[in-house]
Amino acid sequence: MFRVPPLLHTWRDVTRLSETSFSNMAASNHWKKISAAVKFVSKDAAASQEKARLEAIEAQHELLVSEIEATDAPLGPVCRAVYDNEGHETFLEKLNTRIRSHDRDIERMCNHHYQGFIDSITELLKVRSEAVKLQSLVTESNAALQESSKELVKKSEELLQCRRIQKNITSATESLSLCLPVLEMYIKLKEQMDQKRYYPALKTLEQLEHTYLPRVSRYRFSKIMADAIPRLRESIKDASMSDLKDFLESIRKHSERIGEHAMSHALKQKDLDRVLVRKYLMKKSGNKKVQEEKKEAEEETNPFGNEDGEDEDDDDEDEDEERSAQDMIDFSPVYRCMHIYSVLGAREQFENYYRKQRRKQARLALQPQSNMHETLQGYKSYFHQIIGFFVVEDTVMNTTQGLVSRQFMDELWDMALSKIIAVLRTHSAYCTDATLMLEIKNLIVLFSDTLAGYGFPVSQLYDLLMEIRDQYNEILMKRWLQIFREILESDTCAPLYVADKEEYSEIIRSFPYQDEALEKEDFPKRFPFSGSVPQVYKQIKEFAYACIKFSEDLNLSHTEIDDMVRKSTNLLLTRTLSGCLTSHIKKQTLGMAELVQISINTTHLETACVYLEDFISNMTGAVGDSVHTARLQGTNTFKDTRQEAESQIYSKLNTKIDEFLDLACYNWTLQEPRGHASGYLMDLIAFLQSTFAVFTNLPGKVAQTACMSACKHLASSLMTFLLDNEVRQVSMGALQQFNLDVIQCEQFVDSEPVPGFKDGALQMTFVELRQLLDLFMAWDWSLYLSDYGQERNKYVRVHPSTAITILEKMREADKKKNLFSLKKNERDRRKLLDAVLKQLRQLVNGGSNRIQE
Repeated sequence: MFRVPPLLHTWRDVTRLSETSFSNMAASNHWKKISAAVKFVSKDAAASQEKARLEAIEAQHELLVSEIEATDAPLGPVCRAVYDNEGHETFLEKLNTRIRSHDRDIERMCNHHYQGFIDSITELLKVRSEAVKLQSLVTESNAALQESSKELVKKSEELLQCRRIQKNITSATESLSLCLPVLEMYIKLKEQMDQKRYYPALKTLEQLEHTYLPRVSRYRFSKIMADAIPRLRESIKDASMSDLKDFLESIRKHSERIGEHAMSHALKQKDLDRVLVRKYLMKKSGNKKVQEEKKEAEEETNPFGNEDGEDEDDDDEDEDEERSAQDMIDFSPVYRCMHIYSVLGAREQFENYYRKQRRKQARLALQPQSNMHETLQGYKSYFHQIIGFFVVEDTVMNTTQGLVSRQFMDELWDMALSKIIAVLRTHSAYCTDATLMLEIKNLIVLFSDTLAGYGFPVSQLYDLLMEIRDQYNEILMKRWLQIFREILESDTCAPLYVADKEEYSEIIRSFPYQDEALEKEDFPKRFPFSGSVPQVYKQIKEFAYACIKFSEDLNLSHTEIDDMVRKSTNLLLTRTLSGCLTSHIKKQTLGMAELVQISINTTHLETACVYLEDFISNMTGAVGDSVHTARLQGTNTFKDTRQEAESQIYSKLNTKIDEFLDLACYNWTLQEPRGHASGYLMDLIAFLQSTFAVFTNLPGKVAQTACMSACKHLASSLMTFLLDNEVRQVSMGALQQFNLDVIQCEQFVDSEPVPGFKDGALQMTFVELRQLLDLFMAWDWSLYLSDYGQERNKYVRVHPSTAITILEKMREADKKKNLFSLKKNERDRRKLLDAVLKQLRQLVNGGSNRIQE
């Protein structure tokens, strides 16, 4: 509290003078004490100081005395110095002298001021009463002043408090103005990290460290922040790497959808190009039917060709269709992590990690499912994964500098290409469905076109397609093998009849056959071929369609496609169809009429091969390049098949003849002939007549060959009857009966069962039998022996060994007769027989000797 100082009083002055006097007295007492102390010290000092030393220390004692006078400090050091100098008495005297001098000064001063002191006391006593009054007035004034100034003091204290607060606020404001930007930058850093904006956060962290924190370095929190900066950098680095890992995991899961989208875009572009090419072909080619069928084939083999499904999904996928495959992916985690690692000086570490992880993901994407070959969806999923992977890598390569290099991409693609080819080669080998194989081919083509659009070389995939084409052809061969078998099994092997014009037109459209005479006939009309012919021809065309479907989009020229289709069709004709026809022809259940019809069928199929070649040329568009095309082997195939059928006809006919001949039962000891031909032979001839009547539809040469073969086989079989070793005896009556059978055969031959033979050509089949029987019937051995070996010999075709065999059998038959019971002419005949046998043996032995010589 503010107080007014009291007024001075005279007594106060008096008191001050008194205090001065008392001070001087105290000083005197002080010196006395010092003197007593010095005396005490001098008593302990050595008394035997030399006089010479007393003068030396005189000046020092003077200095010590002056020091004692000038200081109020303790006297211990002075006493110590005196004690050390050992001049105690001298110093004591010096000190006493100085004390006496001060006492005189004090006394003189007191005497000088005593009267003034008395006067002052008197005046003080006078002023005392007034001072008391004044004191009371001052006390009252002070109390009043104190009372009146309480509010002022309060306000003053409040003002001081406000000033202090204001000063604190100003100081705090200044501090906050420095700290707030730092805190704001730190908050901004936290927000950026929470929002996963790591690259801006890293920039903010740099500004915070180098610009803002130095301004507030005197504050403790700045050190805490500075210590946290390395941890924040690592946190940003780890967070960006975590985002990169999430990105890699995400694109691994979504690669299939990315690849599907990329393939869809490639397919749309391909369809657009195909429409333009189709318009050009429609203008170039007049065969609209072929073009329309090719268009249908394209639509059927479209791997994404579910138009209804596309219409349903259009509303849901409009947005995706407007975007490219790259737009479907947010690559910011890659860019962000790359920039962060670059700023932190760890770019190489980031690149190595990224490439290592992508290599692992590439191997995972290239690993197919074990059952991929079972469905088309398995192949789609496999291709989508691979395309999605390389679309992502291509985008990263084009949008970053050095993260994915061209060399790295080439290494990945070379590794992937070898794996893809191995996988497709393995899994396609399990495929047995031609339709699925065709869809797989279209997928591979679309897969290749999609990747080629991103700059990847895919020529090896097209080479693989050539391998798959061979497998596809094998599958088609198996499929058409079953088709041909079913056609041949269901064929009636009878001429095809049509009841009305619609059926007739259908056959004419399906098979190139023209016959003006047939067109003029009334219904029902009869085609020379059976129902299997148009079916087989149609299936050959279908096979060519199936082959050309696989050839499309393989970057092949019209000539290459034409050659490929022709080679595949040749394989179908020469191996599959030929094998089916051969197996069908060799069936034991087929009769002569069926074999004849098969032979006729092959003739018409052979004729249709020319139209088949034109059809393939028109379909492949290689009409102008026919110089380079291979020729169809169908003509030779059907010729060989027809020869096989004809051989079967000959074999069947001979087998049937053998069946009749097995019924033969000759009595070789018959004495007299029955006068008519054997019954089995008459049945055989009747069968041959009816059979050769069926041969009228066969080419003349075939019917003639069949007839000639049958007659030769019959003649040789009859000759075998005569020469059979089991027949030991032959009588003349048996020979006469046998001659009747041969005469019947000759009559059949003379009737010309098959027209077109030259005169005597068919009769020559029985000439050997006829000469042999004539020789025995006429018994004209003298002429035979005399003309033997000459061209004019009447029995030139009779070999001596054959005659010997029959003569010996006749001699065995005659041995049963009693020699004495024989008539003379019979005995002469026996002698002649023995003589003839002897001469015939000589002829045989003579010929053998000549041969040996």
